[in-house]
Amino acid sequence: MSKYKLKSSRAILKRFKITATGKVLRHKACRSHLLSKKTSSHKQKLRKIVQLEQGDLIRLKAKIC
Repeated sequence: MSKYKLKSSRAILKRFKITATGKVLRHKACRSHLLSKKTSSHKQKLRKIVQLEQGDLIRLKAKIC
């Protein structure tokens, strides 16, 4: 039996949201700067929150604890 609980990575908890069903949601990248050259439709697609891919989810589960 473990004597203490490992802390969750604070950086991960700030970047991802875990739903009640266990899905992990993330924001899309490339929306912080150089927005003037991107079209409005491209910026609109970057606003969406998407589900994390299965391969990334496996690596992420170890850091969440």
